[in-house]
Amino acid sequence: MEEGFPHSCGNEVIMAVNTVREDETLKTAGKTVTLLRLFRYLLSYRKMIAFVIFIMLLTVGISLINPLIIERAINVNIKNNDIEGLLKLGAAALVMNVAMILLIKLRMYLMARMSNDVLVKIRNELYEHIQTLSFSFFDSRPTGKILARIIGDVNSLKDVLSNSVTTLIPDFITVCAVVLIMAVKNWKLALAAMSSLPLMIIGVLIVQTKSHARWQIHRKKSSNLNAFIHEDVSGMRVIQSFSAEDETEETFDELLSEHCGSFVNACRFADAFGPVVDFCWGLGTLCMYYVGVKMLGAQAAPVGTLMAFGTYISMFWNPIMNLSNFYNQLITNIAGAERIFEILDTQPEIADREGVAELPEVRGKVEFKNVSFAYDRDTQVLDNVSFQIRPGETIALVGPTGAGKTTIVNLISRFYDVTGGAVYIDGHDIREVSIESLRQQMGIMTQENFLFSGTIKDNIRYGRLDATDEEIMEAAKMVNAHEFIMKMEKGYDTELKERGAGLSIGQRQLLAFARTMLSMPKILILDEATSSIDTHTERLVQKGIDALLAGRTSFVIAHRLSTIQKADRIFVIDKGGIVEQGSARELIEKKGAYYELYMAQFKEVA
Repeated sequence: MEEGFPHSCGNEVIMAVNTVREDETLKTAGKTVTLLRLFRYLLSYRKMIAFVIFIMLLTVGISLINPLIIERAINVNIKNNDIEGLLKLGAAALVMNVAMILLIKLRMYLMARMSNDVLVKIRNELYEHIQTLSFSFFDSRPTGKILARIIGDVNSLKDVLSNSVTTLIPDFITVCAVVLIMAVKNWKLALAAMSSLPLMIIGVLIVQTKSHARWQIHRKKSSNLNAFIHEDVSGMRVIQSFSAEDETEETFDELLSEHCGSFVNACRFADAFGPVVDFCWGLGTLCMYYVGVKMLGAQAAPVGTLMAFGTYISMFWNPIMNLSNFYNQLITNIAGAERIFEILDTQPEIADREGVAELPEVRGKVEFKNVSFAYDRDTQVLDNVSFQIRPGETIALVGPTGAGKTTIVNLISRFYDVTGGAVYIDGHDIREVSIESLRQQMGIMTQENFLFSGTIKDNIRYGRLDATDEEIMEAAKMVNAHEFIMKMEKGYDTELKERGAGLSIGQRQLLAFARTMLSMPKILILDEATSSIDTHTERLVQKGIDALLAGRTSFVIAHRLSTIQKADRIFVIDKGGIVEQGSARELIEKKGAYYELYMAQFKEVA
């Protein structure tokens, strides 16, 4: 089967498109709970936050003194023609405000550094957690949607974390201090200035309720678009081979339209924050001047006092505007935090039980005892399967697609847990030993072995990270990969592109064989490992495969029945169990299920 041409390709492309277009379900917690959980990351920076708060108190103090300086300059110095006093007052104001500007710059630098550190911590925590999740997690969502959470959703928290300290705290302090100062100086003017505050609170609450729901929708649409682009680029060979560019472009346009539409819909409500605050700001200012000029008069409210109150009312409403913008930003990005914490709260279905033991070095005896397995309630794959494998025995698994061959080896590796019965290795229930100690003694090769960006040497060394260069070279020689490696420009130091682009299918498989050979597993699993290799290349690696199989328990899932003739036993898997087992010769002589598979493949070759 040629690479990039899967069976039922059209159906798989349609299913992939449907998957990326489906909105993710999200278990949302309260916004307060999510916010507190997010801010908990800042607790590691208590000293820095304390220093930043100290700087903010200084800057807030200076800004609060400025209106008093204006009031004194008008009501005292200018009124009494005191030029010397006015100059001294101006000089003092200049020094304080220059110091305030420098302190604000320092505050912004410290908060930017701290917020970036927190983002790195969250992204590392998210990435580490994702690596612990079971296959079922990755089966249920496209890679693009996972990337959207690791990259886009984490990035969306930067401004929230930074502004939570640099905006929330100083602006809250400023508002409280301004209210206190205005109340002490003239409580009537203070009440007039804040008369429109209740109207603003009502307006903001209405806007935020509708805004949050729409930003959640936008995050989902953004995730769908990201997932589609990722899969579209990864499957470009299939798209171009089937001339499906127009169809995928149409789907992309639809997803892009949904993404843009959801953004506009969210902004329609989010952008209402500013006008609501501006209207209330203007209304409060109008009321303050009306009360000061018409009701109190020049005696109770002299020009300097009104000027000071005019500045204070700006200092009151400007932080309110900032707080409203921060709240708007919070509503916009809290959906990203919810999506991040939803993954962090996802528990792996396959995990070590409490107090598990380490699996000792195994001989390779494998036993299935009354094993049943279902991926979901409606799909029973294995039903009460039992067998025993002797150490060093090679078992071939054959049967129709979907019969359960790969499921059997996945259960041995504990990528999934049985739904009934138990799997034993050397008499140990694999659920009672640590996953790491189990998989360290296994070598697993599939049809599409992944090669990482990096050198050939590094890709082979992935099988055993402490391997020497000599051991890497020896492993490559054993699977006949050494010859083609040395023909490359830089030999083992040749840099590979993503997924081994530039290498043939056979060359990629040979490198994967070398990697597995280097790990020297006690139990070996070859899942369609040679199905993508041409006949010539297969002959090159067959001796290496024989060396790899020698002396260790092996499970081989094979598409080509010609490759498993030397297997000690062949299991024919169908209808939820083993319908036949025996050597190749024995099964052919029976003229049963294996014989039919063998003859059908022989006719295809002929």
